[in-house]
Amino acid sequence: MEKPAICGGKPVRETKIYYGHQYIDDADIQAVVEVLKSDYLTCGPKIDELEEKLCQLTGAKYAVACSNGTAALHLACMAAGVQKGDEVITTPITFAASANCALYCGARPVFADINEETFNINPESVEMLTGEKTKAVVAVDFTGQSAELDRLLSHCHKHGLVLIEDGAHVIGTRYNGKWNGSISDMTTLSFHPVKTVTGGEGGAVLTDNKEYYQKLLLYRTHGITRDPELMEHEIDGSWYYEQVALGMNYRMTDMQAALVISQLNKLFTFSKRRKEIVKAYDDAFGKLPQVILQKEIPESDTTRHLYILRLNLSKLKIGRKQFFEALGAENICCNVHYIPVYYFPYYEKLGYKKGLCPKAEKLYEEIISLPLYYAMTDQDVQDVIKAVTKIAAYYAVDEP
Repeated sequence: MEKPAICGGKPVRETKIYYGHQYIDDADIQAVVEVLKSDYLTCGPKIDELEEKLCQLTGAKYAVACSNGTAALHLACMAAGVQKGDEVITTPITFAASANCALYCGARPVFADINEETFNINPESVEMLTGEKTKAVVAVDFTGQSAELDRLLSHCHKHGLVLIEDGAHVIGTRYNGKWNGSISDMTTLSFHPVKTVTGGEGGAVLTDNKEYYQKLLLYRTHGITRDPELMEHEIDGSWYYEQVALGMNYRMTDMQAALVISQLNKLFTFSKRRKEIVKAYDDAFGKLPQVILQKEIPESDTTRHLYILRLNLSKLKIGRKQFFEALGAENICCNVHYIPVYYFPYYEKLGYKKGLCPKAEKLYEEIISLPLYYAMTDQDVQDVIKAVTKIAAYYAVDEP
């Protein structure tokens, strides 16, 4: 049996590979250079072009580009009318922004447990937690797999709630044949460098609701408008504008928009490669009793942002931390997505305690995010498979 590098063996590769990495080509660089040479660096024509492209891609009626995915979530909560005294239901297995967006509006996040097979928010838990104070549900498409949108939408609309789909992971995914972004009341996107397409930073909110769209535009830009229909005073001249609401400066630059547009031109190529890597992983790891694969619902044609490997600790002599460190010694640098949000000290001080979501908490103890990105070579993929297989075999519990 081959000895792991952490025990003195030879690592599977000499150079490190990380869990995520952007892909930038000459077309991307040229797109940004053209903006730098133009008259507009921000608030220019590339913003409109990106918003139109997102609508064409997803089928959403409206798109509002903004500075990042967190800003997109905040804008969506504001447009939904979330305010002090309200509750917003979300999952704890997510980046903190999915819950923080409720706090920004003075509301209280409520954490629903997950489906232990798909790792996504469990609609049954959402239904049980819905009460008189519930205003919205922020459903995260974890790893890029769509949440169970039909059931969530039905529940939200039955109870007068707004379904905000945190689609930071989901671009390139379809649910029941429709692009994610054209289904929920609002869908937020992120263009962070580890996502499927990137703008360096950047985000967007997609919606079919014109009222939400108008609020998103207003809140994105300080609550300031030049639209005569929204103004309350007499117009002094062509320079005139008014602040009619308290908004934010959540604008995206034209440089970022140009990069995202160029990246979107490669979305199908990116998606195809990610699916190839996921299949290779599934085929290899499905044979290992020491790990458990994330189940995919048939409704979701998924472009995976993350590949989560769940350890079957009953079949291993080591814990997650030791397995993680052993992969690092093989030069496979992984991550963990995510620490349950209410574990953080800030949330503890707000009164949240462990034990709220037992399935989510158990999942956290057993997961590792493996490398997954477009530019991975076949050899990179095989190195990851070899490292996981080697460590799983070396530390496997002896069967009687």
